[in-house]
This record gives sequence, C-alpha cells and structure tokens, in this order.
Amino acid sequence: MGAVRFSDVRKSYGDTEVVHGLSLDIADGEFMVLVGPSGSGKTTALRMLAGLESITAGEIAIGDRVVNAIAPRERDIAMVFQDYALYPQMTVFDNLAFGLRRRKAPKEEIAARVEQAAASLDLGPYLKRKPGQLSGGQAQRVALGRALVRDPQVFLMDEPLSNLDAKLRTQTRGEIKRLQQAVRTTTVYVTHDQVEAMTMGDRIAVMNDGRLEQVGTPEELYERPANTFVGGFIGSPAMSFFTAAASGGGRLVSGAIDVTAPVADGLPGEVVVGVRPECARLWDPAHPSLAGPIAGEVAFVEALGRETFVGIDSGEARLVVHHDGRSTLLPGDRVEYGLLPDGLRFFDTGPDGKAIAVGAAAAR
Repeated sequence: MGAVRFSDVRKSYGDTEVVHGLSLDIADGEFMVLVGPSGSGKTTALRMLAGLESITAGEIAIGDRVVNAIAPRERDIAMVFQDYALYPQMTVFDNLAFGLRRRKAPKEEIAARVEQAAASLDLGPYLKRKPGQLSGGQAQRVALGRALVRDPQVFLMDEPLSNLDAKLRTQTRGEIKRLQQAVRTTTVYVTHDQVEAMTMGDRIAVMNDGRLEQVGTPEELYERPANTFVGGFIGSPAMSFFTAAASGGGRLVSGAIDVTAPVADGLPGEVVVGVRPECARLWDPAHPSLAGPIAGEVAFVEALGRETFVGIDSGEARLVVHHDGRSTLLPGDRVEYGLLPDGLRFFDTGPDGKAIAVGAAAAR
C-alpha cells in the first residue's frame, strides 16, 4: 500500500518554524499536488517525506510504516528533481538501470524494465546517448523513467517541469498524468504553477506560509475556495475581490458598484465579494441574469484569440471581466459591465478572509 499520511508535522530551523502542524492524508494511487507560492513550505514537506529533511515534530507514514527515523533509501520512494539529477558520465540506459543495479536485480529483469520504461516514454532511440546529448524534454523523460523502473510505493516530484518551455511543459504534463494513471502509483507533486495543479491533480493541497489552507479536487477549490487566499491563487486569471456593504434583499454597494444579488441576502453588514472572470461580463441589457450596469475604466486588456480578459477599475475595485472573442477596447476607455449573481462568492473581512456559505453552498 502506498498511502501517505502527514500527522501534525512541523519543521523548524532554529527558532523559525517553516511548516506549522501539517496534517494530510493521501490515498493509495492518488495524484496529490502540493501547490503554493515560494516559501509556502511545499518543497520542505516533500523533502521531509523523502527523508532529505528531518522532522521537528509529528509523524509521516508510508503505508502502515512510520518513516520518521527511516533512511531515504529504505522508504521505497522515487524522486524526480527539478534539475533532473542525471549522471552525466552514464548513458540513458545506465541512468535508467542505476537504481535496479544498486538493488542487485537480475540482468534480465533490469533489461526488461528499462525497455518497458523507455517504450512508455519514447526513449528507445536515445538509450546509448549521454545526458549532454539530450534536449531538456528528453532529459526530463529520462528522469521520469528512472523513477518509473524502480516501481516504488510513492513517486515524489519537485517542480519537474519548471525548466521546460511552455509547449514542452504542456506535453510533458500529459505524459506524467498518463503514466501515473497507467501504473496507479501514489504521486506527490510539488509546483508553484496553479495551472499544473488544476490539470494534473486528483486533489490539490494549497499551502501558504507553512500552513495548509485547503485540500480538495480542482473543481472544489475553484468553485468553493475556503478563503480569499485560495480564491486568489487558484484560477487563471485569478478571482477578483472587492469589499462591499451588504444590506437587505441582497444589495451590495462598493463605490461605483451597486448591484442586487438575491444569493447575498442575509449576509453581515460588510463582506468581501469574490468574482471569477466568467461571472463578470461587458454590459448587455438583453442578458437575463446580469446585475448592473456598473461603470468603470479599462485598466488592461489581455487578448488571447478566442477570448479576452479586460481589467476594469470601478472606484477602489478592479475586476477582471471575460469577453468571448476579440475586443476593440483600449486602456482608458469607459465601459459598463455586469455581474452574474449566482457566481459570486463571499468572504469575511477578517485577516483570514474565510468563506461565508450562502444559498446552495450553505446547503452542501
């Protein structure tokens, strides 16, 4: 069994605690992504699981075995590093076979497993080459293959795609996910890229400042963020926020914004309103659901071909508005837009910005 369990795990360097009581259960065969900004503690958590960092307090278990005091090589894990960590003097074949040879596996088994991994990753033509003769994408696939041939209980991946260009990163994302679904090995994947997290993870653990903010499926984190940090980190473009006075009937007022959203009825006097770009549209009086109009000035335009994102300032609030197709708007233009009330999310105004459940969300 390759289940992983963090139980109130803490890590300190001197008097500075960098991971604060991390508790997280990862199911056998699950693809779990640890995501967060730099300094959030995600890589430290991964390195503690690998045994490369000691644990200040708490327990880490792999399967039924607590591994706190077990050496890295005895944990039955395979790690893929950001810089590939290939042996430059060895051929691709020898890099793939290295772990098996250290285990003194039979030659026939080594050859069969290397051939299988090479076939899965399209590395057959490169087995006699050395790492210096490979492209970045090929080297990354060798690093993946070296982990794959070991057949460990758990794969650990530390930002393995960060050195690849955008096109190759997208392609390799698909290869990693396909391989993991094929072998069903528990995988813990660290990244700061929330697009990687959303497209790869069965579940995502969002970390910030050494603390676990929320764990859930990509849909859960996107649709029901636990706080403003998760809402602002997950999604591209990110969720926009503005502070509004809420009054009877669901009326929300913030500077130039004055809309009625029935879902907001019963909220406390002041709330933070979260708006995904697809829940804000340029004003169309024929749209049956738009609340508005709201006047504002265009701050920026991001044209992406089939869609455009427009940043609009309305007093103290800047919202990102989604527009299908191309737009002729320019920074400085005055425009009107509206909000889709059912898509609004609400948070308290405290420092943690915790979500306030309303309507259908409160019933779940």
